Amino acid sequence: MLGAGAHRKRTGFLSRLVNFGRDRRAVAAVEFAFIAPILLIMYFITVEAVQAIETSKKVSRLGSMVADLVAQQDQVSTTVLQDIIKIGASVMRPYDRSFPTVKITGIRISNDAGANPTVIWSYQGVGTEFTVPYTKNSPTSVPPALKVAGTFLIRVESQLVYNPIIAWAVDGNKATGLAGIFNDTPMNEIYYLRPRVLQEIACSNC
Repeated sequence: MLGAGAHRKRTGFLSRLVNFGRDRRAVAAVEFAFIAPILLIMYFITVEAVQAIETSKKVSRLGSMVADLVAQQDQVSTTVLQDIIKIGASVMRPYDRSFPTVKITGIRISNDAGANPTVIWSYQGVGTEFTVPYTKNSPTSVPPALKVAGTFLIRVESQLVYNPIIAWAVDGNKATGLAGIFNDTPMNEIYYLRPRVLQEIACSNC
């Protein structure tokens, strides 16, 4: 049989254990320790989603602005197109984690029953680099509703690979981390406008 001292020790231990189980003074702190990481993750994902949506809207505005500026010209050159692309790219600020790609193409639609669209000139800007994206006189495509024989179109393609604000890498894996779902998200928009001054806009040195 257990002695009186051993019985008191066992009873005291059980009593302290029961009291510990009934103690609710630190429940809020423990619950917060479990919930806080989830709340932080939800907050950061919400911030990224809002930023991504806003950036996508800016890509759309970029294309619209560039198309409108080109459509108001009676003639363009590579210098003029560079300036217009730079003006359009300024819409993306303060976003600066990647450069938008802006392609401007002058398209002539043949004056026959086929109404075939042909690239007359094109120019592309990505940051400070400018190139010719499409071969002159090569066939291209436009929406059926815009295939009107004997007309001219300005097409502006604005593209951006979105990079998130909050991102980190593990072992060089770019997609690892809280913002991995937003990494390299493609955003693009295409605008078509007709010239506003002349029937066709020529590019002197494209």
